Amino acid sequence: MAASAQAFVQPSASFSSALRMSEEPVVEAEAPAVVEAAEVFEATPEPIQPSMSQALPWMERPSALDGSLVGDVGFDPLGFAKSSEDLMNYREAEIKHARLAMLAAAGWPLSELFDGKIASTFGMNPIVDASDRAPSVLNGGLGKISPVYWLICIGGAAAIDLIGINAKSKPGYTPGNLGFDPLGMYPKDQAGQERMQLAELKNGRLAMIAITAFAVQEFVSGTGVIDETPLFFKPLATTIHEYTNAGYVYH
Repeated sequence: MAASAQAFVQPSASFSSALRMSEEPVVEAEAPAVVEAAEVFEATPEPIQPSMSQALPWMERPSALDGSLVGDVGFDPLGFAKSSEDLMNYREAEIKHARLAMLAAAGWPLSELFDGKIASTFGMNPIVDASDRAPSVLNGGLGKISPVYWLICIGGAAAIDLIGINAKSKPGYTPGNLGFDPLGMYPKDQAGQERMQLAELKNGRLAMIAITAFAVQEFVSGTGVIDETPLFFKPLATTIHEYTNAGYVYH
């Protein structure tokens, strides 16, 4: 009878165990991560350059001006740049002339403003003429400049040119990059560097136009630019006073 009772209880124990197991939470296996093909990033294609010049829309863009240089707007109407090597050489020359023109555009009116005062202070003869015109090829007066000054200019230009030749051999060189940044204003990121290069180009191109205009204007008018357009170079009160004396302003 005990055996029969034991046989009767055993199925109940088995049923209870099975019931307890069924109440436990079932943990599903995580599916393995699937790498989608879309996660593979493709290289960004290079922008397609327009067939027409941006600066001269009625002309075709020169083939050598491929937009790789900052400030390239497809302006080469005479077709000087035949290859990428020519383009780099012309950009190097443009940077040199732009920097020199920026110095000249500032130095020209400053010399007309202060040369006479400095010369009288030290008891010397002024270099500007009686019409406040700075010495130039068109104005004359270059014979007043000391040969020592010209030697210093030529020596300095030669030294800078040698530095530029050595800099060209360094990797990542861009035209005009001589490593001269004493104030640390040159950005570290590429976008900032291109922005700074473009600003220098725009100011340099404007300065080349300005210094040419100075020379032609003084040759034609016979008057220094500081006297013909004093509003740009003299204090406002001085300008109004000069205009009043000249009859432009009535009081």
